[in-house]
Amino acid sequence: MDFRDKVVVITGASAGIGKLLAAELSKRGAKLVLASRDEQALALVAAECGGAARALVVPTDVGDPAQCERLVKRAVEAFGGIDVLVNNAGISMWARFDEITDLTVFERLMRVNYLGAVYCTHFALPWIKQRRGLLVAVSSLTGKTGVPTRSAYGATKHAMQGFFDALRVELRDSGVDVLVVSPGFVATDIRARALGPSGAPRGESPRDEKRGTMSVEECVGLIVDAMAKRRREVVMTLKARLGMVLKLVAPNVVDAIAARAVREKDGA
Repeated sequence: MDFRDKVVVITGASAGIGKLLAAELSKRGAKLVLASRDEQALALVAAECGGAARALVVPTDVGDPAQCERLVKRAVEAFGGIDVLVNNAGISMWARFDEITDLTVFERLMRVNYLGAVYCTHFALPWIKQRRGLLVAVSSLTGKTGVPTRSAYGATKHAMQGFFDALRVELRDSGVDVLVVSPGFVATDIRARALGPSGAPRGESPRDEKRGTMSVEECVGLIVDAMAKRRREVVMTLKARLGMVLKLVAPNVVDAIAARAVREKDGA
């Protein structure tokens, strides 16, 4: 895919992976539609991506289907169609399940991480079909295997993986490709904003934030490369790819590896 003048909708575009992805696609000539709940932050991203002529800001809570429909409508009104939808918006959690006191954490994460992607995809798909475009789901390695202290988050990513795998098969004769991206630990502030057992943001980042953590730049580079090649899936680390194979023959070993990785990151 040549991104020049392609219309790319990015949710969760105000920070982290979404923000840097917008900057990189802007360099490649894409027209951007930037969505998140933070309008002020989106405006700053848009200014760095060529201003209103090249980057449309649409404040959006993806957990609300009406707002997702409005996002797509605004994109089409501004640029005439949609070539790529990047479902990147997400929130995380960080707590053992037996510590959770507010079960609405599960509902909140499912509505944003999973249903938000479903809603946006539903409204954008007719336009993406017209242009034989690309659907991108920014998932996680927690969508591949269970990870302790991330039960709610992992459940949303398992749901996302299943949804987009099924959609890929349904769309195989339409000219639309589906890419699922599974990063591991990436150096964004998503964990600092993660919800705790009471449903409130923890307001703190795991103590070991650098060791074994991929930079946002490297992560975005892998995503853009996969988008350009219209690949079906990216599992971002060799260890994770080996883990997927190992899970088939020695699942207990993979459980132990996941537990150790989280202990190292969270300082538990």
